[in-house]
Amino acid sequence: MFIVVCYDIRCPKRLRKVARLLEGYGDRVQDSVFECHLDTRRLTRLKQRMARRIDPEHDRVRYYPLCQRDRAGIQIDGFGQRPKDPDLTIA
Repeated sequence: MFIVVCYDIRCPKRLRKVARLLEGYGDRVQDSVFECHLDTRRLTRLKQRMARRIDPEHDRVRYYPLCQRDRAGIQIDGFGQRPKDPDLTIA
């Protein structure tokens, strides 16, 4: 599934840890936004690992699953590329 992960982390040290974690799961498309292709198991693991890195009193992380129709409607102004689909094979 395609997940957009957005975050707002107050502490610079936690911010770096969250960004490093997400770099292992998807592509950074903005400073605090990642696009990830994850199955249910990897999404659960990401959320578990994220919970150990944030302070829920001060930090926020949001996970937005997008269906194929929503992904097709992604528009980009400025530089950037449309998300790649690892399940799509071009013969």
